[in-house]
Amino acid sequence: MKKKLIAGLVVSALAVSMLGCGSKQAETDAEPVTLNVFAAASMTETLTEIQEMYKEAAPNVTLVFNFDSSGTLKTQIQEGADCDIFISAAQKQMNQIDKDADTEVNTEGLDFVLEGTRVNLLENKVVLAVPDGNPKDIQSFEDLGTDKLSLLALGNEDVPVGQYSTEILTNLGILDKLEADGKITYGSNVKEVTTQVSEAAADAGIIYATDAFSAELTVVDQAGSDLCKQVIYPAAVLNISQTQEAAKEFLAYLQTDDCMKVFEAVGFTAAE
Repeated sequence: MKKKLIAGLVVSALAVSMLGCGSKQAETDAEPVTLNVFAAASMTETLTEIQEMYKEAAPNVTLVFNFDSSGTLKTQIQEGADCDIFISAAQKQMNQIDKDADTEVNTEGLDFVLEGTRVNLLENKVVLAVPDGNPKDIQSFEDLGTDKLSLLALGNEDVPVGQYSTEILTNLGILDKLEADGKITYGSNVKEVTTQVSEAAADAGIIYATDAFSAELTVVDQAGSDLCKQVIYPAAVLNISQTQEAAKEFLAYLQTDDCMKVFEAVGFTAAE
């Protein structure tokens, strides 16, 4: 009787073991998928880290990132680029390709956002950063309107960080004077602006808190709601994607606690 009982237990154990192996084998044998993710340049460091994490979570999925300004990415999508997920550094660029957005923003009636997938993923902050040692002793956004400043690095007007910067300087009433005095230099995305500050090619730059953190720059001021609107990063699967289910799964993964820890480590917060 004991032998029969032991034999039964062994068979059961083998069955459980085989089920586990079968599950792992199924995971390994899953059809390979490539996801093209277009993301704001300010997400370069965090998404590169998450890319390595996702190899464990979904080994059959290869993530291919295209990092640039949100305006450039939106244009590439509109012109037929192969994109599965779009993450913008502002609502404007996402709205421009979302049929459900206000027609005053989506002026061309573009329809690229897969219904039901758009989410507000993250929030960032706009800050004033200075080179190592802060040679011009710039301490606040207000100082940009004084003789302390010789050159300020900003993003172009079609770049979200540039649009936030313009809003800040307009609210301070100093934009026109800075432009007239030739005190502004422009970058095509936030990484270019960050580099100008890091290399002390400019006395200061308006960038995101996350980029300042990644570049180890000194932040002397942060824009409040009185100076610019909230910096929200919307994300969505695109309806042109040929791998929509895999794209949905990755977008869901980006909202997990593990990913949020990566984002929060550099200064992002979960969008409310």
